[in-house]
Amino acid sequence: MTWSEMQPLLEQACTETLVMVGWSTLIAVLGGLPLGILLVLTDKGGLLQNTVVNKVIGQIVNVGRSMPFIILMVALMNFTRWITGTTIGSEAAIVPLAIGGIPFFARLVETAVREVDGGLVEAVQSMGGNTWTIVRKVLVPEALPSLIASTTTTVIALIGYSAMAGTVGGGGLGDLAVRYGYQRFETGLMWITVAVLAVAISLIQFAGDYAARSLHRRGARSGPGPKLRLLKAKEPDAATVGEAA
Repeated sequence: MTWSEMQPLLEQACTETLVMVGWSTLIAVLGGLPLGILLVLTDKGGLLQNTVVNKVIGQIVNVGRSMPFIILMVALMNFTRWITGTTIGSEAAIVPLAIGGIPFFARLVETAVREVDGGLVEAVQSMGGNTWTIVRKVLVPEALPSLIASTTTTVIALIGYSAMAGTVGGGGLGDLAVRYGYQRFETGLMWITVAVLAVAISLIQFAGDYAARSLHRRGARSGPGPKLRLLKAKEPDAATVGEAA
């Protein structure tokens, strides 16, 4: 197979992989972020401590993480067909990819949020901040570099899942490697596909690491966190004290 024959196949496969990974990552982040934060809030000593809710969410996340992706795809075929009308193609692959990515990202979010300094949470609580304020002003901003790194890890994992989805007609680079590289013995095309995946993962990892380091350095230079600045803003000034006297 010549390069002119390979090029349109690679372009189509890259587009399909980009669509699958892009949409599944978006859904995984939107679903996994609140789940991960909720796991922290409902845990023992959390702001919304609730053992039953925490155990239920934890078990759901554990089951989702422990299930091999190829089995998850098969188990969700009827649900995928109900959502997309088919079980073949890149659009159908988004459903199991997203469902598999949500618990994966949720655990990473839980780990990132647990690293936030508890003293900052107590500072906002002492100012009368409610749970939503603490989540919005403390937990998410302080954990943002780790959340960026977690998103990078999730994207890379979903790229691997999408290649696996290609083995059962999911489309993308995995499907191209199987149909042409393996079944038609086009070894050159298969190795090009492997190289494209390796380069894509390296670039994504570099971009994610750079973004996480930049946010971390910016946070270190900015001095006291937004919570402590709010605390200082609550302190009465000299004029107010004089008038009160």
